[in-house]
Amino acid sequence: MPALPAPPYPPEVRERLAADAREIIARYPGSRSALLPLLHLVQSEEGWVSRTGIAFCAEQLGLTDAEVTAVATFYSMYRRRPGGDYQVGVCTNTLCAVLGGDRIYAELQEHLGISGGETTEDGAITLEHIECNAACDFAPVVMVNWEFFDDATPESARRLVDDLRAGRGATPTRGAPLCTFRQTERILAGFPDERPGAVDAGGSAGHASLAGLRLLREEGAPPAAAAAGGAAPAEPAPAERMAAEHDRERREHTPSSSDAPLATSDSPPRDRERRAGDGPEGRK
Repeated sequence: MPALPAPPYPPEVRERLAADAREIIARYPGSRSALLPLLHLVQSEEGWVSRTGIAFCAEQLGLTDAEVTAVATFYSMYRRRPGGDYQVGVCTNTLCAVLGGDRIYAELQEHLGISGGETTEDGAITLEHIECNAACDFAPVVMVNWEFFDDATPESARRLVDDLRAGRGATPTRGAPLCTFRQTERILAGFPDERPGAVDAGGSAGHASLAGLRLLREEGAPPAAAAAGGAAPAEPAPAERMAAEHDRERREHTPSSSDAPLATSDSPPRDRERRAGDGPEGRK
């Protein structure tokens, strides 16, 4: 049986969301481009993208429910069912997994008594695995509502979810202060982050990410940079000398068209015939 039409938002909620939607849509030259932030907007209202939210977005943008659903189900940041106040994501991609991410994810499932994608009975925690948090130099990494908790361990992850469930809160390793999932979604919809100090909060790259920059500083500026400043070209750094030597050897050993191997008695018969036919006397 086809699903019944989605129930509308209460009038006061719809009026408020419609005003926010008009503000979002006005930012784009084409209204359809506003779909992603609109999905974050309705998710900030209900905590997930419901059929009511899909119908609202479709109405605001002149799209069909199917067109909106196709986008909402494509991106993993949009929830397809109700979730908790804190979305706890554990990176299980290669580096995080090797360094303990898989173990953290397994132990959190046992500790919380839920499987991935499920929510605790108190509505506090939704647990999920994340393919990559783009923070490999801090692996293994746990994220709560997209804020980083770096260098995690099973013990620190258990303390984290216990603190969140007990209402004690938690402080991310870097970045903005933690807020609820719905508050995060309103920020992702493009509205100001009104938390004190949140806009100025940030975090630096880790030691592994900065290794190349440190190496450059230790070896000195490249010759081109020195010459541009008017100084005499500096002695090539060790890494540059190695690259130049490798390039020279590659050029010297790159075979030319005249270096093709000759057919020998050890070559397969078909190969001998093909190579013999390549010469001037073999062409007809």
